[in-house]
Amino acid sequence: MHKTSLILEDYLNYMESIRGISKNTTKEYFFDLRTFFRYLKIRYGLVDNATPIQTIEIDDICIDMIDKVNIQDLHGFISYVDKVLGNSNFAKSRKVASLKSFFDYLHNKISAISKNPAEQLEFPKTDSRQPVYLTLEECRKLLDTILRNKNEVFRKRDYAIIILFLNCGLRLSELSSIDLDKIKDDTLIVVGKGNKERTIYLNRSCIDAINAYIEVRPEVPEEQQALFLSIRRQRMSNRAIQHMVDKYLKQAGFDTSIYSTHKLRHTAATLMYKYGEVDILALQEILGHESVSTTQIYTHIDDERLRQAVNSNPLADIDHESK
Repeated sequence: MHKTSLILEDYLNYMESIRGISKNTTKEYFFDLRTFFRYLKIRYGLVDNATPIQTIEIDDICIDMIDKVNIQDLHGFISYVDKVLGNSNFAKSRKVASLKSFFDYLHNKISAISKNPAEQLEFPKTDSRQPVYLTLEECRKLLDTILRNKNEVFRKRDYAIIILFLNCGLRLSELSSIDLDKIKDDTLIVVGKGNKERTIYLNRSCIDAINAYIEVRPEVPEEQQALFLSIRRQRMSNRAIQHMVDKYLKQAGFDTSIYSTHKLRHTAATLMYKYGEVDILALQEILGHESVSTTQIYTHIDDERLRQAVNSNPLADIDHESK
């Protein structure tokens, strides 16, 4: 009987090596599935109901037990993480995605179970929240704050980082992984989710900011291709960039519990949509979204633009029939 540890290891290796899913995403899948198996032991009465879920061992769960899982078990799990663990709709949706992927792998890829209980599992209704972003004036305020840094190297480095976030809508991991040899003229090659490469086109502000930083970038061995270097002359980590961005956000008077590096990505998308007349498919390509439905949150941000669109209809001013 295959134990859970081996089943999960094989599945996660498949997701990472064959499907090209990032390590961070596979780690999230692991956490979701571990919580599910722990819940199964509670549901099946294999542990005392008072046992804290985070202490439940799962290695004794075998493929035979997994083969008995039904849709009611899955619904019960989603209800549990909602009512007991207090998961948001976003977190519940991710758990549904983890379950659907895992059971599809077991049933359709390796034929380890007789049925796929997650085939009919539905995603919970998600919150239709509008993205949080900085206005144009707030972007200028943030950039002006960076320019007050008296250290020339850090000032130019940090300015280039923020400019790239605000102009290109990069993910944090994409920005930290930028290499010098991936920049050519007005193009930048970045590696996004699923290790997929995409081309980013740089505007004048980005090019000028990058060049200004390269002029003062510390001298390092040629094989060190990382564009943005830390004080130790190593590639800046995601955490270091987050810390740097938080510092300037605080100095500019923004609440860092609301604004973050990801909100700078939202800002870039919002500004492109509001001011650049970028269509939704082009914006999807720029942001590297798998589905256009992810990009559509940016089409709900400008009520005035919608009002103008309706008013531009040639029938907008037609006189109604007099009675």
